[in-house]
Amino acid sequence: MNRIEIEYCTQCRWLLRAAWIAQELLTTFPEELQEVALKPGKGGVFAVRLCGETLADRTRDGGFPDLARLKQQVRDRIAPQRDLGHSDRK
Repeated sequence: MNRIEIEYCTQCRWLLRAAWIAQELLTTFPEELQEVALKPGKGGVFAVRLCGETLADRTRDGGFPDLARLKQQVRDRIAPQRDLGHSDRK
């Protein structure tokens, strides 16, 4: 089961950013993703995980994930043949 978890800081009010990323991933991978979960957290956390693997972490990476790069990372793991159109162009 391909499951994305987006952990976001409630103190920082990052729910809308987490929901936007969830919407983008569900729109891009409607057949491949079975679930996208939003997980409330604290302390400035913002992390995106696919099946337990951390793809993006605000603290580790020095900022929020770039959406095009995040889509590429997800694609590479769950649908490697998929063309992402403009998200694949640099």
